[in-house]
Amino acid sequence: MAAHRKPRQRSASGNTARTAATIALAGAATATAFDGTGHAEPELTPGQVKSRVDELYREAEVATEKYNGAKEKAEAAGQRLKDLQDRAARKEDRLNTAREALGSVAAAQYREGGLDPALRLALSDDPDRYLENAEFVERTGNRQKAAVSRVRRQLREIEQLRGAAHIELTSLKSRQQELKRHKKTISAKLGSARQLLSRLSAQERSRIGEAPGTNRASRSSTGPRDNLAAPGSAASLAPNSRAAAAVSYAFQKLGSPYVWGATGPNAFDCSGLVQAAYRSAGVSLPRTTYSQIDAGRRVSRSELLPGDLVFYYAGISHVGIYVGNGRMIHAPNPSAPVRVAPLDEMPFVGATRVV
Repeated sequence: MAAHRKPRQRSASGNTARTAATIALAGAATATAFDGTGHAEPELTPGQVKSRVDELYREAEVATEKYNGAKEKAEAAGQRLKDLQDRAARKEDRLNTAREALGSVAAAQYREGGLDPALRLALSDDPDRYLENAEFVERTGNRQKAAVSRVRRQLREIEQLRGAAHIELTSLKSRQQELKRHKKTISAKLGSARQLLSRLSAQERSRIGEAPGTNRASRSSTGPRDNLAAPGSAASLAPNSRAAAAVSYAFQKLGSPYVWGATGPNAFDCSGLVQAAYRSAGVSLPRTTYSQIDAGRRVSRSELLPGDLVFYYAGISHVGIYVGNGRMIHAPNPSAPVRVAPLDEMPFVGATRVV
């Protein structure tokens, strides 16, 4: 009878098999999460992409300024090494000349047999002439001793120069390794930014803007209608002719591409643009942002005049040239060319008047 049927028993083996399959699937999912295969990254909104790209650009710019500093030091070490090598070569030429002269004297003495002076006097047919010659030989001997001293001194100087050159060579190699590390960091950051941007459509990229911290309201115009920062009026308000020339140069370079490590004339990074602008005005500035901020007199935000350098972020990793009316010109990042932008587009940390 149905009432007396035993409940159907579940197969232990089937249950075990299903459990094992579930565990295996879970394990496979976990494994793919760790090794990166088959694990889809969460979709980012355009705003999130922009935020991360801005961060990557800032990190790349920090590394770029470190690269610029290391390059400047490497070039200085290379020049010092060359100067030391040139000085050592000149001293070696003089040393070889002195050695040849000493060799000639030694050969002459050998040919003469090196007789004892008293014996030479005894054997001489003309004692008076011999004594005159002996006095000359004594003077010659003194000069020879002085020549030997000079040779020894030159040898010591050459060894010192070689030691200094070895130190500079070590420094140069260290800077070159540092350059490679910073270059690798920069390339990785910019590559990650490009990869993130490639996920967005052209319309989405246009909507979020191409420069860090910009939006439709703050994105600058470089056309005729932008009379807030016109080249002529900005230059006329500069504190002196050199600052005015730097401002004019910056306006001439609007639209030039950003290239990390570049100092012009056709591409720039942020500190490279500032250095090139003042170089055109006959003023030599350091290469990096963190050196440029100390290249003149600090001024407050309320004191800003066209030509002043304006610096951004706590690490002083970005710089622009103030052009008046709350605007500055800067080289933003690889996705945006040299442009006019609002002074408060990024976190302002200080300003310097170069001349």
